[in-house]
Amino acid sequence: MARIAAWIKAFALSIGAPGLFVIAFLDSSFLSFPELQDLLVMGMVVRHKELMLLYASMATLGSVAGCLALYFVGLKGEEALLRRRFHERHIDRAMGLMRKYGGLALLVPALLPPPAPFKIFVLMAGVAEVPPRTFITAIAVGRGVRYFGLGIMAVLWGDAALNFLHQNGQRVALGLGLTALIAGVSYFAWKKRHRAFST
Repeated sequence: MARIAAWIKAFALSIGAPGLFVIAFLDSSFLSFPELQDLLVMGMVVRHKELMLLYASMATLGSVAGCLALYFVGLKGEEALLRRRFHERHIDRAMGLMRKYGGLALLVPALLPPPAPFKIFVLMAGVAEVPPRTFITAIAVGRGVRYFGLGIMAVLWGDAALNFLHQNGQRVALGLGLTALIAGVSYFAWKKRHRAFST
């Protein structure tokens, strides 16, 4: 697997932004390359800071497209596939979160690094028939915050940001995930109070 990851990294670097799209699609759908996409985004931005918006956008769009592929597998009712691949307890928990929080249950995992579960939530969104607009918005925001955040770090701090990500990648993503969770819970609380005052 390490050899494949090295080949994919070389491929992405050789063709630039389209390579980021392809790898993000594969990583978010049927394959898994832990942290490779994050490192590629930062590494490519360090080399070409003026292309940060393009690189982050392509990584985000590729991830959204890959997640949509899994979403449609779940939408076709492939719950049996889920129960073969994942523990029953994880599936029930993910389904409960999906029904209760919808897009927020996708947004937080989209920000978190491996080994945090993500694809199970994408598949469960299809099984739970989360509306496509909600699904796409949540994934785009989650991955967008992640990749644009990494791109900004690379522009501001260059190689130092890349080294920092190597050593503290999980902490950075965990911080982003907690921020999104707090913001989401606050939004739902505000929305609930607003409805209470309206009635």
